[in-house]
Amino acid sequence: MADPGITSNRRDPIKSSVGNAAASRRRQHAVTVGRERRESLMRAKRLCRVGIGGGDSEVAIDSDMLIDEEQSILESQTSSAVENLKSAVAFQGKGAVKKRVGALQELRRLLSRSEFPPVESALKAGAVPMLVQCLAFGSPDEQLLEAAWCLTNIAAGNPEETKALLPALPLLIAHLGEKSYPPVAEQCAWALGNVAGEGEELRNVLLMQGALLPLARMMLPSRGSTVRTAAWALSNLIKGPDPKAATELIRVDGVLDAIIRHLKKADDELATEVAWVVVYLSALSNVATSMLVKTEVLELLVNKLATSNNLQLMIPVLRSLGNLIAGDSHAIYAVLIPGREIADNAIEVLVKCLNCENRVLKKEAAWVLSNVAAGSVEHKQLIYSSEAVPVLLRLLSAAPFDIRKEVAYVLGNLCVAPAKGDDKPSLILEHLVSLVEKGCLPGFIDLVRSADIEAARLGLQFIELVLRGMPNGEGPKLVEQEDGIEAMERFQFHENEDLRTMANTLVDKYFGEDYGLDE
Repeated sequence: MADPGITSNRRDPIKSSVGNAAASRRRQHAVTVGRERRESLMRAKRLCRVGIGGGDSEVAIDSDMLIDEEQSILESQTSSAVENLKSAVAFQGKGAVKKRVGALQELRRLLSRSEFPPVESALKAGAVPMLVQCLAFGSPDEQLLEAAWCLTNIAAGNPEETKALLPALPLLIAHLGEKSYPPVAEQCAWALGNVAGEGEELRNVLLMQGALLPLARMMLPSRGSTVRTAAWALSNLIKGPDPKAATELIRVDGVLDAIIRHLKKADDELATEVAWVVVYLSALSNVATSMLVKTEVLELLVNKLATSNNLQLMIPVLRSLGNLIAGDSHAIYAVLIPGREIADNAIEVLVKCLNCENRVLKKEAAWVLSNVAAGSVEHKQLIYSSEAVPVLLRLLSAAPFDIRKEVAYVLGNLCVAPAKGDDKPSLILEHLVSLVEKGCLPGFIDLVRSADIEAARLGLQFIELVLRGMPNGEGPKLVEQEDGIEAMERFQFHENEDLRTMANTLVDKYFGEDYGLDE
């Protein structure tokens, strides 16, 4: 079933910025950013090397590249540690608890020692059933903590190793409860976050077993590493592609207020994790997006971008801002109103991101601006009269391809007024003439030459604006001077019917139906 609240209106033919097309694009962003997190320092899975709350940090972190002999020794030690744990679990005499905790600590240290811990050896030796027994209710907190820690690092392994935790999931979820010792609850949340980070199948298992509500409640307090861990685990749990979990999370009592409070007052680490939650809420659930934009979240995101230079925080904050603007017209028409301080501040922080050295921020900032530029004529004028335009023109000619494509959406949207119904959009002639005079046309013609269908269509659409709109019939001459005819003629027999028709129609209409036949 589709997520409630998805609309189908389109803003203009240069860019569909809201509704189904925007929802699809935001979901693509969610998948992309999930992949980026896995490959970056903020991975979807995280090894636990230092104890919750800073306890027991005696683990010696070896070099990431263990030589084969060392790895073999580590694996052998791990198998022995699991056998010791089996003996400790079976032992019922005096000092049984101390014996079990000691065996768990031994295994946990081995699973925390390298970048690639000996998870396979632990599983082959039968670690998981023993660890599940150690999670039994009524067990001492120290035992529960060590068992959950072992499971956390096993869950940081490869997909099959993570799936081995299935028997442990109900108890890990049960220990998230409010009556649990907080470090135990946090360690269980960490383990579940690693499981959720593995993929959709395991996320669905966790959701069916009721992991979302207790994790959501753990995010409600004002501070602490537990709140941060819970937010990180939730961002993994709701990342879709089904929007149901995101919608369910935003409806949990207190969650929306907690998000606002954390974005307003939290340190950068916690604000970063909460911003990732907002990324997936706004990427996947229109219900969540609608609720978020009716609060002060947009203003808080803009303020974060204005005051922070922390890249790990700025990326999710900027993407959240973009998702909210793309996903709900209320963000554009009731919050980012031209003339209000928040609108000016938003453009200012987006220019800041366009000027930064980070490629991801540049691309995200252009994407956000393209959605603002798809708003009203007043929104287009706000961008046109800002410091954004010179930066955008520079990026269109010199930036990597993916950034140039996003920039082209912004500039294209600045040149057309919002369409009414199915009518062809009217031109904003002042913007079009100015941008063409400042040299943007070659950048759009380069997009026509690209193999990317979306970019080529965007380039053709802008050429159509130039051919139709430039005063005194200058359009065809300008396009010809930049070898635009040649760029369009490559679509004469193109397999994509839309592009073929669009290009051939433009050539026939503006350069004569028999143009090029003599050759």
